[in-house]
Amino acid sequence: MIGRLNHVAIAVPDLDAAIAQYRDTLGADVAAPQDEPDHGVTVVFITLPNTKIELLHPLGEGSPIQGFLDKNPSGGIHHICYEVDDILAARDKLQASGARVLGSGEPKIGAHGKPVLFLHPKDFTGTLVELEQA
Repeated sequence: MIGRLNHVAIAVPDLDAAIAQYRDTLGADVAAPQDEPDHGVTVVFITLPNTKIELLHPLGEGSPIQGFLDKNPSGGIHHICYEVDDILAARDKLQASGARVLGSGEPKIGAHGKPVLFLHPKDFTGTLVELEQA
């Protein structure tokens, strides 16, 4: 069902410092920050030869990333994202197997402009999983 790894998302307390670290220290190709108000985050994508890194920073009050950063003040890996061919078929198969889809269960449009869903970390060895339609 899952396809290639689309990205690894890292929550960061200081977006500018994280951008500089990846761009200047690691020499990575870093895109411009992009606000995603529907998800309560500002994202920055770092393109690697085989996948992407997504830096996440809180946007506005009530950002889900703020709670993560309150528990992990230095930041850290927030979720991993896998591609799927058909997000609705993947959702239905996962729910039939007992996996919990977060939110309403209906896909939202993610930072790449494609439908995404998140799966409960307790169902995937403590890892928050994002599915993105390829």
